[in-house]
This record gives sequence, C-alpha cells and structure tokens, in this order.
Amino acid sequence: MQYKIILLLGLFVCIRPSSSVAQYVVRGQLPKVPKAPVALTAKQKEIIKANERAEAAVAREIFCKEEDIRSSKAIEWAASRSSRNKAMVPLAGQKSYFGPMNEYVIDFVKEYLGAHSKTLAVVNDRAKTKFSLMDNVLKKNNLPNQLKYLAVIESALNNTATSPVGAVGPWQFMESTARLMGLTVNGKRDDRTDWYKSTAAAAKYLNYLYEQMNDWLLVIAAYNSGPTPVQRAIELTGSRNFWDIKKYLPRETQGHVLAFIATASIFENLKKFIAFGKIPDDFIIHPEMAKGNTDTKKNKPPKVLFTDDELKNMAIISLKEPLSLDILAQELTIDKHILERWNPDYELFILDLYPEKEYGFRIPKDKIDGFIEKKAMLTKKSEKFFKETI
Repeated sequence: MQYKIILLLGLFVCIRPSSSVAQYVVRGQLPKVPKAPVALTAKQKEIIKANERAEAAVAREIFCKEEDIRSSKAIEWAASRSSRNKAMVPLAGQKSYFGPMNEYVIDFVKEYLGAHSKTLAVVNDRAKTKFSLMDNVLKKNNLPNQLKYLAVIESALNNTATSPVGAVGPWQFMESTARLMGLTVNGKRDDRTDWYKSTAAAAKYLNYLYEQMNDWLLVIAAYNSGPTPVQRAIELTGSRNFWDIKKYLPRETQGHVLAFIATASIFENLKKFIAFGKIPDDFIIHPEMAKGNTDTKKNKPPKVLFTDDELKNMAIISLKEPLSLDILAQELTIDKHILERWNPDYELFILDLYPEKEYGFRIPKDKIDGFIEKKAMLTKKSEKFFKETI
C-alpha cells in the first residue's frame, strides 16, 4: 500500500491515496468536522471502565502465561545443561576465592558460630536424616552437596516452616516459583513441604540461577532476592564479584549470603566446635590455609580483645535498631575503627543475623551525653542511610 505525504493546515500527514480525506483534498474541499459525541452518563462511564479493567486483566494473564512458558523453557534448558562441570561452593579460609576478603570472612564465621551455636546444634540433630536425601538429589543434578546448607538458613531444616510473606517448606518456595518448578500447590496438596520433591525443585532452580550467574555467592543472593536485584547490581558496578556488588543488594540478601558462607563452612570444617560455640584462634579452618603455612599461631600469645585502658573508658548502650557506624563516627567524632574493633559482631545485628533483639553497643564513656542528645537524629539518619544504601 502506497502512502502520500501532504501539507495539510501546516502539518505533514501520512494518508492513503484512496482514503476519504485524500478525495476531499483532490476536490479542494475539507471534510466536515463531526459533531461532538453525546456526553456519557456516570453508569455508562463505569461500564466502559469495567470493560477496560477486564481487558487489561485478560492481557496481563496472557502475558504472565507467556512469561511462565518462557521461564519454563529457560529452566528446562538449564536442567539439560546440568551435567556440565560447576565450581565448588567457596568456604571460609579459601583464599584463592576470597582473596583480600578472606580474613573478614573468617572473622564473620567465628562471630556467627558464637551467636548461633544453639540453633546450629538443633539443626545438626535434624540433619542426620535429611542431609543424605539432599545429597542424593543434588548429586543427581550435578550440584555441589554444600548447597544443602541453603535449606539450613532458609528454614532450619523445618519442612513446615512458613515465612511472613508466604514462603513454605525447607527451601522456602513462594507459591508462584514452586509451580514454575513443577510442584503442586493447592488446597489439598502442597509439594513444598515434601522433602524429596521440594529438594528436586530447588536443584532445578539452582541450576537455572547458576546458568545466569556462574558464581555460587551470586546464586545464593538471587535465590533470596530474585535474579533482578542481582543483575541490576552487576550492571551498576560492571562486576560479577559479590563483594563489589554487596552494598547495592538488599540488606536481607547481604546477610543471607554471609549466613550461607558461615553455615556451610561450619558444617563442612568446624562442626566439632558447634557444641562449644567458639573456634580456637589457632585452628586452621580450611585445608588451603595449611599449604605452605610455616607461620603457625601456636606459639603466639592469645589475642587481647580490649586493653585495660579501653575497658575503663568504655560504656555499653542498648540498641534496638542498628545505627550506621559512619554516621555515628561523624556525628559523635569517634574513630570508626575503634567502633568496629569494640563491636566485632555488630554486622550480625545490622544484617538481622543477631540472635538477640537488642545489641549491647560499646562506645567511649565521654560520648554518652552526645549520643543521648543526638539519638533521635542518629536513628533517623541511619534509617535513611540503610534504605538508600542497602
């Protein structure tokens, strides 16, 4: 069909030669302006709006079904590639993976064990009958068996666990994701609580995420938040390194990844210390750290946490909500490194991994008055800081 461009009342218009407007132009006439439409009644307007809403709902349902089909195909494709070799899950002390963050990870694992030893002991008892089933399913899907520890932090190995947002089962599947993974969820049956079926679905989903992320820490992050926030953080930073994108992820997701590293490291290499709730300072927590390590810590004096002078000048305040160390240091003129050293497990509180509802925060005694005076402002600024950054 050919179109002509004509200048009509100062505007370029694209029309068909056979159209009625073209005929009027050829005759040197313009079509009559149609009369204004009759005003609709309120009832007629409501009927039109209801029809539009119904059409939009149908269009949305069609779109969602098409998206589900596309996602299902992507998941099946990922499952078909599940036989390809995958990297092992990184554990604390593995310097070849963590690099300069290795010491930070080790310290975090030690603090995590101290804070969660009771829960880990309960999980350790439950694990005797559950881990073997998970190992078999993960092996069948060519996945590292350390991924079973994801179910530990998701549900503490409780197959009837239900989250406030409706996630259910040991792997905490939302209803929509569960159905996408092939699980049945209805009024009579919920496969999310079935150990074998939910683990098989989790294996399918983990394979799908690994095809996208190609890194297990990113996979754990995406399992918690969904792939979109992780992809957005990758695009923002241009990096696929978890530590580079960490601050751009939701606070819950940051804590989820660190809790997974700690839980996997504890159960793989430190399980004998769960009952004690503490890892000896001289213990080599990963075999990689022993390679070529002639500088053992056995002959070194024990590490002193606080000096006598620090203890004399230290006060403890109770926090119900986390405050930003950067804001505290700036507003109260305190060295941030002192706050970090005096409160070594504070990150657990920030990431909502602390076992208690309140945190005993250590600050210099001479800053107490300033803290009390500025507490409301510190709280407000910290809330804004955490909302904007994590």
